[in-house]
Amino acid sequence: MPTAQQVQAIMQRYVERVDAGDIDGILQLYAENATVEDPVGQAPLQGIDQIAEFYRQGLGRMKVSATLTGPVRASHSGCGAMPFRVDMQWQGQDCSLHVIDVMTFDEQGLISSMKAYWSEVNVVPR
Repeated sequence: MPTAQQVQAIMQRYVERVDAGDIDGILQLYAENATVEDPVGQAPLQGIDQIAEFYRQGLGRMKVSATLTGPVRASHSGCGAMPFRVDMQWQGQDCSLHVIDVMTFDEQGLISSMKAYWSEVNVVPR
């Protein structure tokens, strides 16, 4: 199980890779059988193939930047949560999406699940 410090580092690396638009780098952080629920309430994506398609269809089609807006909170049980902001265009307008991601990690320190908490009420004009 990754330590709390390792969870913090991995989650920060995730935001850095989102900011860079590094889809392959993001996918390297995930376990083969991981799940993604983005946003929470959507049917979870299961497995690296579905997750790859999600990032390629979303992040791969738009220019975004991502910034942590607070510290990564990490547990001693391989879980973490972080607030961050994604700046992008939403329906033709420059805006910011404020999101909280909650992740769990496997024994190898790979993301086994990611849940993103956000909705349209968290999208604000820039």
